[in-house]
Amino acid sequence: MDKGYVKIYCGNGHGRTTAALGDALLCASIEKKAVIVQFLKGKYTEQTEYLRCLEPNIKIFRFERETGYYENLSAEEKADEESNIRNGLNFVRKVLCVGECDLLVLDEILGLVDWGIINVEDVLQILRLKSENVSIILTGRHLPEKLIEYADYISEFNVLKDEM
Repeated sequence: MDKGYVKIYCGNGHGRTTAALGDALLCASIEKKAVIVQFLKGKYTEQTEYLRCLEPNIKIFRFERETGYYENLSAEEKADEESNIRNGLNFVRKVLCVGECDLLVLDEILGLVDWGIINVEDVLQILRLKSENVSIILTGRHLPEKLIEYADYISEFNVLKDEM
């Protein structure tokens, strides 16, 4: 992990976040630091609280205040959460500028583009802040074509069968 990379997990199948968390665990296993910033998932839950036992090597952050997923919120709640999300994005920029981690996971940042909260250029500006030895993982359902050329690795998760 000496040379940083940009990895993207996208698609409609489940497992994007799980794969990114697995990468964070691998990072921590070699005494490196990972920062995970999650978007569109609401405030902390029991699952995210469990990950706190992995600190200081893995730190997880959510900036939203509502308990529900963004897609289930009222228009007024969404407007409030967008302000919180922007605070999260400012935090991401600070993490990259200060060099606080070896791996930065931006979970569901591509969803922010889908919802029109940010645009592809905003994501590219974040990627441009990345130093050579920092790796970044982006997750979300839809991959804007413009981001493909900036990625070193892209994995698409698809549902082949769903009888649930």
